[in-house]
Amino acid sequence: MKLNRSTWTALGLLILVASLYRIWDGRPLGFAPQIAMAIFGGAIIADKKLAFVLPLASMLLSDVLYQVLFLNGLTETPGFYAGQWVNYLLFAGLTVFGFGMKKINVRNIAGFSISGSLLFFLASNFTVWLGGGGYHHPKTFQGLLLTYADGLAFYREYGLFANSYGNLLIGDLFFCALLFGSYALSQQKAPKLA
Repeated sequence: MKLNRSTWTALGLLILVASLYRIWDGRPLGFAPQIAMAIFGGAIIADKKLAFVLPLASMLLSDVLYQVLFLNGLTETPGFYAGQWVNYLLFAGLTVFGFGMKKINVRNIAGFSISGSLLFFLASNFTVWLGGGGYHHPKTFQGLLLTYADGLAFYREYGLFANSYGNLLIGDLFFCALLFGSYALSQQKAPKLA
């Protein structure tokens, strides 16, 4: 991806819109774009350091906005909480995962989107179990499986992000299609009008 002024502007707007969209309680089906942004950044942005900025800046901005809303009594969801650093680490990991997409095509985009959702689900629920969160299941294999079972119910009812309703997998597929599709369209030469 060539980083000219219009690209910087587009990336900045994407971060802002994704941050605002993540905190909007009325968002359609609870979709949140951060996993798709991590995969997109890893796959498309040539400057690997900058690839991490896309999802992490979006998360940070939305967490700051959540915290402001929380402090003013406008939401029950705090922006900053114990163990939150794990989510940032997981999104950085998903960006690294996106580095592995060598060929950009529909099959790879769908595969990486589904795999990214699954990896996030497995890793985030593993850290909940490991940290003794959730329903405080024992540190056994059965306890881990119970935590994953709890996560499935949470996934169906609330999505994988705090206070978001809907289906993370469908949201990731939607936002990956939107990001990669928009990028593909932007790379095509506009026809000249005679």
